[in-house]
Amino acid sequence: MNPPPQDIQNFLTIATQAAEAGGKVLQSFWGKLENVQEKTPGNLVTEADTASERMVLDILKTAFPEHRILAEESGASGEITSSYVWAVDPLDGTTNYAHHFPVFSVSIGLLFEGQPIVGVVYNPITNELFTAGLGLGAFLTQNGQSQSIRVSKTKQVADSLLATGFAYDRREVKDNNYAEFCHFTQVSQGVRRLGSAALDLAYVAAGRFDGYWERGLSPWDMVAGIVLVLEAGGQVSGYDQGAINIASGRVLATNGLLHEAMSQTLSRITPLLVPVP
Repeated sequence: MNPPPQDIQNFLTIATQAAEAGGKVLQSFWGKLENVQEKTPGNLVTEADTASERMVLDILKTAFPEHRILAEESGASGEITSSYVWAVDPLDGTTNYAHHFPVFSVSIGLLFEGQPIVGVVYNPITNELFTAGLGLGAFLTQNGQSQSIRVSKTKQVADSLLATGFAYDRREVKDNNYAEFCHFTQVSQGVRRLGSAALDLAYVAAGRFDGYWERGLSPWDMVAGIVLVLEAGGQVSGYDQGAINIASGRVLATNGLLHEAMSQTLSRITPLLVPVP
C-alpha cells in the first residue's frame, strides 16, 4: 500500500524546499568555480556539486532522519531497512554548469519500496520548478505562478521532437546510443541533447519533448523525472516496454502515444561502434 496523500504532500513540500535551497547554492557559485575535477573521463565534479548536496541532504536528513539517501557525490547513507530512499543529484548537468551553459538542475526523487512517488526538478537559472507527487499531479512553478503540466498529444514520430543523452563510457562501449540517435534524427523533426536527464524528463512531462530515451543513467538522474512524466499523463518503461528497472540505467519516457513505436525502433537498432582517433 502506498503512503497516504498527506504524507506524499509532506515529502513533496520538503523536497521542494531542499531543491530550492540547493539551487541557491548553485547560483552562488555560478561563474565563480575554482575547482573542477574529473571523477572519471568526462564526468566532472565541482565545489558547487558538493556544496549543493550538503545543503539538500541537511534538509532531508533533518526532516526524515529515518529515511535512506542515495546521493551522487556522497553515496548511500541512512537506515538500510527503510522503505523510503531519496535519490539526489545536487547538480544534474555539471559539464554544462562548468562551461557556464545554463542548462542544469537540482533533482530530488523519493522511492517507496522501489516505486518512485515524489519528484522535484529545479533549474535555478530559469527559475523553473517542476514538482510531482504520486496521485497529486505534476506542476511547473515559475516566478510565483504555478500551473499543472501535461504531456504532448503528438501521435507520430515523424512529427515529434525527441531528446536523449550519451553516457560517460560512450567512447569505450559499443552500446553507446550513437546508432539510435542517428536513426531518430532521421525520422523525427529533431533530437535534442540537453545534458541533464532530469530536465529531459521534466520537459517530456511539460509537453516540450514528445519522447526521451537514454542508457547509462543512475537512480538520481531519473527517479524525480519518472514521477513527473507519469503524473503528467505520460508513459515510462524500459526500452522493451517492460516495467522500469531503475538499476538498469535505461529509460524510455514518452507522451504514451509514441511509446510503442519508439520501443520497437530501439529493439531493432544495432549498436554502432565509432572509433576514437
